[in-house]
Amino acid sequence: MDGATFSPAAQVNSTSQDSGKEEILMPRIGYTILAIIMAVFCTAAIILNATVILVTIRHRQLRQPINYSLVNLAVADLGVTVTGGSLTVLTNAMGYFSLGRIGCVIEGFSVAFFGIAGLCTVAVIAVDRFMVVCKPLGTVIFRTRHATVGVVFSWVWSFIWNTPPLFGWGSYQLEGVKTSCAPDWYSRNPANVSFIISYFTLCFAVPFTIIVFSYSRLLWTLKKVSSLGVAKGGTTAKAEVQVTRMVIIMVLAFLICWLPYAAFAMTVIFNPEIEINPIIATVPMYLTKSSTVYNPLIYIFMNRQFRDCAVPFLLCGRNPWAEELEEPEGDTTLSTVSKSNNKVAPT
Repeated sequence: MDGATFSPAAQVNSTSQDSGKEEILMPRIGYTILAIIMAVFCTAAIILNATVILVTIRHRQLRQPINYSLVNLAVADLGVTVTGGSLTVLTNAMGYFSLGRIGCVIEGFSVAFFGIAGLCTVAVIAVDRFMVVCKPLGTVIFRTRHATVGVVFSWVWSFIWNTPPLFGWGSYQLEGVKTSCAPDWYSRNPANVSFIISYFTLCFAVPFTIIVFSYSRLLWTLKKVSSLGVAKGGTTAKAEVQVTRMVIIMVLAFLICWLPYAAFAMTVIFNPEIEINPIIATVPMYLTKSSTVYNPLIYIFMNRQFRDCAVPFLLCGRNPWAEELEEPEGDTTLSTVSKSNNKVAPT
């Protein structure tokens, strides 16, 4: 591996070799702290995402087309946690990357594969909700085949864009404090630069654009329905507030988890002379991995249908929200709007 060392010497900054001095990237206690943080996040992510999958298997009412993408997101996040998060706990606990070159490629590919599949799934969820509420195709009903296409697309698209580094277009290298691997953002090789730019555009910029467009149209439609007084007793106005809150949280979480990493990658690509402290460079990577905890909390537990099944599963039969009388959020809110939407005059 060019410029990388898979041993305790991986803590040495290669730029200091000319002076004959070894510069420690981070104190040993720093690696221990990172290991503890990742262990906490991994434990939470495994519990939450595994819960989503298990309650879906146990409850038939959850196995609806509109929920396919939510379960797919849980599978992708669980994959990131198992193949990347757990290994990062191990390597940080040891203070260096101990899995060798092959281990680096496997970890880098696995995390990127599951991560981009999850990211694409978030975009698919936005499209699913856009179709259900806004009905851009008229009377077309959202069916199993539509949901299946979205799920399959997220995995195929991720596979297409994460396999090129295995064959020479781009590569997987150590990053940050050298305890995990990712696509190589630093190489100035023209082929690598072209891959990173394509990767960024098609695996981040495009999903983000889809998310913003879909949710913007959803909110516009919901506001239009509300202004016409379609629902009785202010139900749609209430739904507008609930969905607006949910959309804001979704978009903010997406930006917090992914924008720093994308900005870091593009900064390195377009300004190769910049020097970024390895510890600072590590922060965006850990933010992306934290999405495996945020995603089930936002997309699943803010969904009344899933919450009513998942909370009793986690709390041994107790559900603090069981007595809530307010209009359900998530699918119920969207269903209320979509049923009323056919009364909205076409633009």
